[in-house]
Amino acid sequence: MNRRIMTLVAALVPVLVLGLVGSAVTVPFVALGPGPTFNTLGEVEGKQVVDVRGATLDPTSGNLNMTTVSVRDGLNIFEAFALWADGRYGLRPRAEVYPPGVPREQVDKSNQQDFKESEDNAELAALHFLKYPTTVRLRAITPDGPAKDQLRAGDELVSVGGKPVTTAADFVASVQADKPDTVLPIVVRRAGVEQTVEVKLGARPDDSTKGYLGVTPEEVPHGPLEVTFNLADIGGPSAGLMFSLALIDKLSPGKLNGGKFIAGTGTIDPDGKVGPIGGIQYKMMAARDAGAETFLVPADNCNEAKERTPAGLRLIKVDTLTTAVQSLDALTAGRDTPTCG
Repeated sequence: MNRRIMTLVAALVPVLVLGLVGSAVTVPFVALGPGPTFNTLGEVEGKQVVDVRGATLDPTSGNLNMTTVSVRDGLNIFEAFALWADGRYGLRPRAEVYPPGVPREQVDKSNQQDFKESEDNAELAALHFLKYPTTVRLRAITPDGPAKDQLRAGDELVSVGGKPVTTAADFVASVQADKPDTVLPIVVRRAGVEQTVEVKLGARPDDSTKGYLGVTPEEVPHGPLEVTFNLADIGGPSAGLMFSLALIDKLSPGKLNGGKFIAGTGTIDPDGKVGPIGGIQYKMMAARDAGAETFLVPADNCNEAKERTPAGLRLIKVDTLTTAVQSLDALTAGRDTPTCG
């Protein structure tokens, strides 16, 4: 009997040790999978996801869902294996998501900044598409920059070097086109009054051949229009396309989605160019789980997307905001749309 007990104990010890190690030791991987989706035409916590004030809004219906990727960190061996075996998650080296030596808080802050920038770009892209008037103003002045004594935060830019200022990008390009030490005349509107100031340009810190003012311009709607995006605790830039489409849908006649359930993803710049994102397969899964039948895919993600398309999900390839709107119009009318192959 003692020999049998000893044999049993000897067999159980490795199992117990493995169980303790497997549940206590974390692996250097994170698990990526489908994250939550949000209807950009709907509400979250009682607020419109894309809240528009100061304009007459057109009724909307259906869905224009932005999609996300979930990241599960701090996995033990058993959890990592279970998620990998599930088939809906993928394991990635943790260093790809949280670089060594960079605090988690700093990574999260950077992701939130990317998300804020995507909101700003989405608003501008939509306004440019709708040909809505915008104003370029100065958001900040570098304390030790060349313009610190002549320009002020809140100044509206009218012209620079004799050229009208229409976008923030045009303003930056005009300044950089001049050489350091050039005296640049700038017309601003301050407290409703236009005035001309002259600033001697410095040299850009990263390129001494280009002019530098030391200001941060921003482009905002001209008039009473105000746009607020009400999603918190979301990071990264990939919601830009869907935010732009929601804003266009609210500010233009008709239903952009035809009242259907559309989802998608993609970065966007102020000129409306749609850029690629990561985790496309997980975002498509999340969209299909939520009920989407059509998914807008950035053109540069098409090869990956078409290899992992969930059953019942139609892919539409988009490379600009304009082609996205045109494709949705075609979808509503029953015409062919660009696909991922």
